[in-house]
Amino acid sequence: MTAPNAEKMLSDDAWIKAGRKVLSIEQQAIGDMAARLDAGFASACRLLLACKGRVVCTGMGKSGHIANKIAATLASTGTPSFFVHPGEASHGDLGMILDSDVVLALSNSGESDEINMIMPVLKRQGNVIISMTGKPQSRLAQFSDVHLDVSVAEEACPLGLAPTSSTTASLALGDALAVALLEARGFSSEDFARSHPAGSLGRRLLVRIEDLMHQGDDLPTVPATASVTDALLEMSQKRLGMTAIVDEHRQLLGVFTDGDLRRAVNRGPVNLNETPVSELMARHPKTVQAGHLAVEAAHLLERHQINGLLVVDEQQRLVGALNIHDLLRARVV
Repeated sequence: MTAPNAEKMLSDDAWIKAGRKVLSIEQQAIGDMAARLDAGFASACRLLLACKGRVVCTGMGKSGHIANKIAATLASTGTPSFFVHPGEASHGDLGMILDSDVVLALSNSGESDEINMIMPVLKRQGNVIISMTGKPQSRLAQFSDVHLDVSVAEEACPLGLAPTSSTTASLALGDALAVALLEARGFSSEDFARSHPAGSLGRRLLVRIEDLMHQGDDLPTVPATASVTDALLEMSQKRLGMTAIVDEHRQLLGVFTDGDLRRAVNRGPVNLNETPVSELMARHPKTVQAGHLAVEAAHLLERHQINGLLVVDEQQRLVGALNIHDLLRARVV
C-alpha cells in the first residue's frame, strides 16, 4: 500500500499531461452546459434585470466561493449585488435581505442544509429565487422560481470528490448572466471605469487633463519680448522643461523647450541675454484642451515624440501645461 504522503517524481511531460486532462474535462463541462442552455437562462436574466433591489448570492463551501465571485462580477458590471453566507443568514444576516431582492443560490447537490433552511423564510418574504445546481430534482431546485442546470459528467479531480468541473461550470454560468445583463443595460466602458476608479481602466477613462495640468502660478509663461535667459529662468523655476510664450491676453504664441535651446546652440553662438525667445520658439506647438482625457495627452506625446503639452481653451488662450512625468505619476501611462 502506498503511504498517504508519498510523492511521485513526475516528468515535465507527465505534469503537462495532467494539467491538460483537467482543462479538457472542464472545457467539456462548459461546452455541455452551453449546449443545453434554454429558456430558463433567459427567464433568469429577465428576473435579474427587473430586480428593484439587489442580487443576493449565497452558497456553502466551494459553491460559496463561486457565489461570492459572481456577486463581485455582477456588482462591477452594473447589477447591484452582494454575498451572504447561508450559515450566518440563519443567525441574523437574513435581515440584510429585503423583499425586493433576488436571491441567487448555488449548491451542486442542491441539498445543502444551510441553504435549504433559509429558503422557506425567503419564499414567505416574497423573494424571487434563482438556483444553480447539478440536480434538477433537488430540494433547492424545487424551492426556486428558476433553476439553472450546472450538472457535469465528471469532476476533473481523479477521485471524483473535489469540486472542480462543477465549480468551473457555475462560475462560467455566473459570468454569462453578468455579461448578458451588462449588454441589456447598455453598460459601457465608462460605467465600468466608474466602479473601478483605482484600476488602470478607471484611470484611463476617468482622469482628465484638467485633473493633472499645472496652472496659475505653477504655469511657466513669458512674453514674446522676454530674452532666452528669462525663458530659461522660468523653465528652471517651474520645472516642466518648457515655457509657453503668450501675449497680454494669454493668447498662445509659441513654446520654448530644452530641445529648442539645444538646436539653436548647434546652429551657432546664441546671446542668451539679448536674443528674444520669440526668435527661437516653436510657433505651432501641440496643444490639448482641459476637458479631454489624460490618456489622449499620452497618445499625443507618444505620436509626436515630445515630453510636454500646453493646454488651451477654445479661443487658444493658455490655461495649463503638463508633461510625461505628470502622466506617469497619475499612472495613466
